[in-house]
Amino acid sequence: MNNYLVIMAGGIGSRFWPMSRTNFPKQFHDVLGTGRTLLQMTVDRFENICNIENVYIVTNQIYLDLVKEQLPQLKEDQILLEPSRKNTAPCIAYASYKIYAKNPEANIIVAPSDHLILKQNEFEKSVHLAIKQAEQSDLLITIGIKPSRPDTGYGYIQFCDAENSIASEIKKVKTFTEKPKLDMAKEFLESGDFYWNSGMFIWSAKSIMNAFELNLPDIHSLFEGGLAVYNTDKEAEFINEIYPQCKSISIDFGIMEKADNVLVLLADLGWSDLGTWGSLYDHVDLDDRKNAVLGDKVLTYDCKDNIIMMPDNKLVVVEGLMDYIVVESDNTLLICKKRSEQKIKQFVNDIKANKKIGDEFI
Repeated sequence: MNNYLVIMAGGIGSRFWPMSRTNFPKQFHDVLGTGRTLLQMTVDRFENICNIENVYIVTNQIYLDLVKEQLPQLKEDQILLEPSRKNTAPCIAYASYKIYAKNPEANIIVAPSDHLILKQNEFEKSVHLAIKQAEQSDLLITIGIKPSRPDTGYGYIQFCDAENSIASEIKKVKTFTEKPKLDMAKEFLESGDFYWNSGMFIWSAKSIMNAFELNLPDIHSLFEGGLAVYNTDKEAEFINEIYPQCKSISIDFGIMEKADNVLVLLADLGWSDLGTWGSLYDHVDLDDRKNAVLGDKVLTYDCKDNIIMMPDNKLVVVEGLMDYIVVESDNTLLICKKRSEQKIKQFVNDIKANKKIGDEFI
């Protein structure tokens, strides 16, 4: 009963454009064709870890109806609405202080809404182990994923040697590195003491509040002021008042990289953050030419290693493409080399800056 889940579901997912848009981000899509959206799959994943009444979704105000539609089992009080996007630290603070006001003995798991985990049993074992450690000590635990390739799109966590370990799977964190260059990523992989940063966290409500007080005192001060109004009809008004005063900062930069009680639980979970079209390519069926084709009227000729996503009602013929992303969604077409997928976020920024193009395309 003390286990609580906080799912961060307010992002736009611009690297998944044009499918992911401001008014309908990727976490609300069934990108894998399973019949469940990424958000629904995230909630399903924690069924054996915490009760549904202890699940909280933190999202932007404009996504309230989407969350209610996709998760009808949640009460409206379990959907926490941010009036503006302020990165992950204020998002996590809001949920954590609200949960603490309800249950000071709470253990909190924080998870993004758009990840994929294929090894469910291993995942549950890892989370339960982390919860056991977090409820016994003042610790901030993140889940590190064993890297399978020198990926430059992920953050990396370096861990200390066995002398600083709590258990064989739980190590003290030495350094965090954000999205390294390829040469450095290769060195990380070869060293064996770097894991991918999954963006999943486990701690007690008390521990994360202590961490905010020490490392982000301004944010702590703002959210601590609401302990008397959380879980009342005055909560929304309070949040709308203080959120504009919060600085926009990530939990990694604001707390995890500064605190001295950060541990990483080493795991191999069949994990992907599904952050890019390339990561989706790794998890869908391929034809005999290694094309990932989503759309029932797509014909390919002399094509190899592409990901092609088209509406089911559109006939598309593709000839001679190798290693490309071809996606059409909502009257927008993207054709981009797979190796250039990190540029998609820049494409979106350029569209925003182009006054000749309407906002409906982003």
